[in-house]
Amino acid sequence: MRHSVLLIISGSVAAYKSLDLIRRLRERDCDVRCILTKGGEQFITPLSVASLSGNPCYGDLFSLKDETEMGHIRLTREADVIVVAPASADLIAKMANGFADDLASATLLASDKKILVAPAMNTQMWQHPATERNIKQIVKDGAILIEPSAGSLACGEIGSGRLAEPDDIVKAIINSLPKKRKIS
Repeated sequence: MRHSVLLIISGSVAAYKSLDLIRRLRERDCDVRCILTKGGEQFITPLSVASLSGNPCYGDLFSLKDETEMGHIRLTREADVIVVAPASADLIAKMANGFADDLASATLLASDKKILVAPAMNTQMWQHPATERNIKQIVKDGAILIEPSAGSLACGEIGSGRLAEPDDIVKAIINSLPKKRKIS
């Protein structure tokens, strides 16, 4: 049986790595559905996400077509696991405080599934007390943190905040998937 992964891609220069993540999940026979935030659209396109996932790319909470079917509820109910990669400081703050003002945050708030969060941001943002507080809150609320790595960042600085490598994210996803029962 195929597993279903809902991938939420938020605004970070690391969003391009989510395209590789989609490919790697599909290689493991996962059905990948994606939500691309407005910030994420500044780095990659809905067309590239849809092409690689083989499914429509969602982004608008108030889409007449998708929301007449309560798309944010349907997307979370159909998923075995939800992954936020990359997770921006903004989306993490929304998660920590229960905001639901866009499709990504509304879907996360409406979910009863495991949520894996792979942050990506500048070192100063990652180490800021507000981000540290928000990370503690989402973990307390049940999210599984995929720690960012350290190294050279897009801004030219060196430090923590790099999105974990796609292989490491895939391993965390596979390990978090529910075991499907075989039907005799």
